[in-house]
Amino acid sequence: MLSGTPKDWVELGKMRIQLLTTIAALICMWVANHGEWEWMMALHLVLGLVMTSTAAAIINQIIEIDIDKRMPRTCNRPLPTGRVSKKDAVIVAWVLTIVGCAWLAFFLNPLSAWLAIIMILLYDFIYTPLKRITPLNTLVGAIPGAIPLLIGYAAASNGLDILAGILFLILFLWQLPHFFAIAWLYRDDYEYGGLRMLPGVDKTGVIAGRQSIHYALALVPMSMAPSMFEFTEELYFYGSLSLSLIYLATALMFRRNRETKTARIVLYTSIVYLPLLFSLLVLDYRY
Repeated sequence: MLSGTPKDWVELGKMRIQLLTTIAALICMWVANHGEWEWMMALHLVLGLVMTSTAAAIINQIIEIDIDKRMPRTCNRPLPTGRVSKKDAVIVAWVLTIVGCAWLAFFLNPLSAWLAIIMILLYDFIYTPLKRITPLNTLVGAIPGAIPLLIGYAAASNGLDILAGILFLILFLWQLPHFFAIAWLYRDDYEYGGLRMLPGVDKTGVIAGRQSIHYALALVPMSMAPSMFEFTEELYFYGSLSLSLIYLATALMFRRNRETKTARIVLYTSIVYLPLLFSLLVLDYRY
């Protein structure tokens, strides 16, 4: 019998965060399948991706139990409080890793499984330790954060092409202003936990603000790349341009006034940005 309640395990697996990336992965599957929806393929993708992403989230929290205990934002998580035992978490993480990767390999293709393995390795054994060492951890962490899109794309195509690379880079660039805003809002928590996030190293927030502008600016042409390569038409082109300029404007606001209010504006804009962008992709995709 596992310790903890179903709610504890949902929290441990970071299911709310997974919802957005899983939907984005399904859209990438649909795009790679030339606009054709296959229910069994989607089901296998969701099951395999949820299992491997949950495993990655659990391993991350196992490694960071001591950090989570010190941070007010995370001290009430299932592992630091003991609601879920570390032994149970380790067992579940191993089972989900093995079964999830095998599921992707058997029901979809080996490439999807290989990408899931890379995601877990990068997230848990490179990004997570780097959080204690260097502020560059955010840049590294954005790579496994964008890999679910490649898993979704590979699920249908059993390969990756230029559009897969574009979608990966869109999500990669989108994450950075998003995470810099979170790091600014919870900079005291990260400092208590001993994590070297950018706003903790530069307490003025100047570097975080400047970096947010750089990545938001790079996102403008990248978000329009599907239209430039003729995968989408005018609706997506002008919609992506508008969304990216709004996102850039919020980054400029944060750079100018590094306050809780402006950081929250960046965060909320980022949360709205991605679903709207992928909705435009679905509406205007050229089959």
